Amino acid sequence: MLSDPVLDALRELDTPTVCNALEIVAPQRRAYGFTTSPLVCPHPDVPPMVGYARTATIRAAAASGRSGDDDLAVRVGYYRHIAEAPQPTVTVICDIDAAPGYGAWWGEVNSSIHAGLGSLGVITNGSIRDLPDWAPGFGALAGSIGPSHSWIHVVEYAVPVTVHGMSVRPGDLIHADRHGAVVVPPEAAADVPEAAARIAAAERILIDAARSDGFTIDQLTSLLDPKGDH
Repeated sequence: MLSDPVLDALRELDTPTVCNALEIVAPQRRAYGFTTSPLVCPHPDVPPMVGYARTATIRAAAASGRSGDDDLAVRVGYYRHIAEAPQPTVTVICDIDAAPGYGAWWGEVNSSIHAGLGSLGVITNGSIRDLPDWAPGFGALAGSIGPSHSWIHVVEYAVPVTVHGMSVRPGDLIHADRHGAVVVPPEAAADVPEAAARIAAAERILIDAARSDGFTIDQLTSLLDPKGDH
């Protein structure tokens, strides 16, 4: 579990900035550990989600085949997993139907339940619905938006999942916003804010120059050359 100051510092950053910083502090992670295809973000103004992953697989195209009692036991077990410490959490769910998003696990009810159990939001390749009635402040990155929940049910929970190219284990530290999501290695998390600040300072030089009057290719070449006079 990371300290509150580290988590607070990560919340001040957007997810692309976190990815940039990880290229410096965890270079082996440069090409993996983040979502690699677009996700729907229905509430882009929700602050970045920074929390510990709670995971599950779902499907909706057919009924579970379990008894009513067994379905209830799985659902209660899943919610217990969502409520586990440490918190806050981010729920990461893989829809394993042949056509992900056939039915929505997420809507007014489940967004409210998860928010009440300490989850900051959801990342899923499945569908979501009830957008005007979504729990206030609950974040979402989803594969699609749809109208029905069909036969939606939890298949397994507290298992490794992969959502849009990002592989996640229960307990992984997740950073997510409107751009996508990334798994932050805990051993590198405390170094991310400082690395992000250094990158931002270097980028600021280029941005300010590029937006100034009279910007030229020679000026750009000088700024890009580490041996240049700038």
